[in-house]
Amino acid sequence: MNDDERAIWPSPLYADLVDEIRRLGRRKATHYAGAQLDGSAFSILLVLSDGRSRTLRELSLELELEQSTINRQVNAAIKRGYLERYDVPGQVSRLIRPTVLGAQAFHDDGMLRVDRFNRIFDDLSPGTPEALLRELRAYNDAYDRAVDHEAR
Repeated sequence: MNDDERAIWPSPLYADLVDEIRRLGRRKATHYAGAQLDGSAFSILLVLSDGRSRTLRELSLELELEQSTINRQVNAAIKRGYLERYDVPGQVSRLIRPTVLGAQAFHDDGMLRVDRFNRIFDDLSPGTPEALLRELRAYNDAYDRAVDHEAR
């Protein structure tokens, strides 16, 4: 963050918080050496990892992306063999679910993320994964309450 960007914040603390949250946001596009899935396929498979198939619309809402973006990402993952669409009798929209290949790639790539987490937490002292989880959960819950309050 340059000096002009920092100047809009009422204190250095807020400027630093914004800067760190931006750094976190950039992490979503991080590459993992040996990964099979691109970031979008991993995100879709993460949503589907609860075992429940979804429509494109449901994926769009859960991932907070335009339906056209999700459609493009799902089609790319289908072409690579990670997802499949299927019909449900009596339902207009087709559902999307992982294939066996997709579930295995998600597991393997998930373990790459776990390995990175382990290396990060080995380097993070005196912090702990439990403390970070508590603070992130508290922050996200408070953030959701603030956004809900503003929407009313």
